[in-house]
Amino acid sequence: MGAQTTVVFADLTGSTRVFEAMGNARATETVTRLIQWIGSVCEAHGGRVVKSLGDGVFAVFTSGGTATGAVLELQRNHQKRLLTWPAPLRMELQIGVASGEVVEVDGDCYGDAVNLASRLSDLAGPSQIWATEAVIDQLGGVDARHRNLGPINIRGKNEMPVVYRIDWQDEVTEFLTMPATLVPPQRVPDSTFGQIELSWLDVRTSFRATQLPIHLGRVDEAQFVVNDPRVSRLHARIEARSGSCVLVDVSTYGTWVRFHGTAGASGEIALRREECVLHGSGEIGLGAPLSDFSAPTISFNTTGGNLDLARRNAR
Repeated sequence: MGAQTTVVFADLTGSTRVFEAMGNARATETVTRLIQWIGSVCEAHGGRVVKSLGDGVFAVFTSGGTATGAVLELQRNHQKRLLTWPAPLRMELQIGVASGEVVEVDGDCYGDAVNLASRLSDLAGPSQIWATEAVIDQLGGVDARHRNLGPINIRGKNEMPVVYRIDWQDEVTEFLTMPATLVPPQRVPDSTFGQIELSWLDVRTSFRATQLPIHLGRVDEAQFVVNDPRVSRLHARIEARSGSCVLVDVSTYGTWVRFHGTAGASGEIALRREECVLHGSGEIGLGAPLSDFSAPTISFNTTGGNLDLARRNAR
C-alpha cells in the first residue's frame, strides 16, 4: 500500500432503535443489505473494503478525491432512500475520512489515518462527513463544498488536527451554519435582534438581547435548564452579536436546529462546535437529532428590538 492512503469509516446511526422496532431477524437483514451497499459504492469508486464493522464499513482509497466521490454518493443516495422510510426505521450515515500513511498486516490496516478516520466518524453527526485537511488538499477537480471547522480535540492525539465538514446536499442552505457576520442579508430579517423566547415542556422563558449570553444545559448554572442525560452540563450558548441572535454549540454530542417557514424547514442543521444565526422560529435539539422523537427539543421564537420599531416609524 502506498505511503499516502485515504481511509473511510462509514457508520449507520440508530441501529439499536431499528432492532427494537423490527426484531432481530428483519433488522439484521436490513443492516446487512445496507452494509453491502456501502461496500459496493466504495468499490465502484476504486476503494477496497477492509472489513465490515457490524453497522459500519472500513474502506481504503488511493486518493482523497476518489474517497470523497464515494462518500458524497453514499450520503446523497442514502438520503433519498430515507425519505421513503418510516421515521423510527431511519438509520443515517456518519462518515469520517482521513489521509496518511497506512500499514497493511494480514489484510487489516493500521496507522494514524485509520485511527483518525474512525474518531471523526464517531464525532460527526448523523448525515455528516468530517474529513482531515490532507483529504481536502487532494480533492483536485472533485466538486465538493467544504467548511473549515477549525482544530478539533481528538482523543489520543497531542495536537488538534484541522477538520473540515464536506457538504453533500444538492440544495445545501449554507447560510445557516456560517458565522453570523457572513449571513447573506436577504435571508436574515432586516432588523436588530431584540428578544428570544425559549420553551421546553412546561417551561417558557424570554431573554432580551441585553440579558445575553446565556447557556442551555443540564445543570443549574445554565440559565435555561433541560434535564436530560443527552444534554451536556453546559450544552449550547445563545449570544447577541452585531444585531443578530447566534446559537453556539459547545457540547459533547451536538446540537440540531430546524427553522419554521423557510425553504429548508424540512431539514435539520447539525452543529458540532459550530454556530448559526437564529431567526424567526423553530426548534433546537440538544444531544440528539430532531428526527429522533425522543430528542430534548426546545422551541424558540425571536423578535426584533426597539431599533427595528424606530426604523419602521422613520420610513
